[in-house]
Amino acid sequence: MEAGSDAQVIAASRVEPLAFAAVFDRHYDAVHRYLARRVGSDLADDLAAETFTTAFDARRRYDTEHPDARPWLFGIATNLLRHHHRGEARRLRAYARLDRSAGPDGGFGGVEARLDAARAGPAIGDALTHLSAGDRDVLLLFAWADLRYEEIAVALRIPVGTVRSRLHRARRRVRELLGDSGQYLDADTLTEAPEPNG
Repeated sequence: MEAGSDAQVIAASRVEPLAFAAVFDRHYDAVHRYLARRVGSDLADDLAAETFTTAFDARRRYDTEHPDARPWLFGIATNLLRHHHRGEARRLRAYARLDRSAGPDGGFGGVEARLDAARAGPAIGDALTHLSAGDRDVLLLFAWADLRYEEIAVALRIPVGTVRSRLHRARRRVRELLGDSGQYLDADTLTEAPEPNG
């Protein structure tokens, strides 16, 4: 089958189930990365598999007006995470202890930036545990899954305005909790993206 949009592939998979493998191939790594950051690699393996199993089972209900399935898949993954809330809290505390200076692109690019991030790291993980589940989901879908407001709205089945207000509230709360260490935040540490409009 010729590669098309996710919506086209999912529509085709309703007749030819094996076509759904293209959606898996396109998005598994991103979904797994998001889950691993929230609950660790071991549980992420299971939750990513469950995400795609659930998506496959629900493919007949997929709204093909949305050409990109990422928001839908991240919504499924986020719902599954709700069943593993305690594990996520432990993971966020562990995240606070990680060396976040090295990433897939080689890191922040400077020793000073790595030192700044290391100073903020422990507080960030702790701050995330103090957010409501809804605010944390929006913030992490934005920061770790790289979803736009509209995609987060689709993923969580909430209005875009709710996404904006939750993201604004989560950023403000994280900055309050971080106090002076909030000056070290950047896009990788969650909250330096521009404030939402309107």
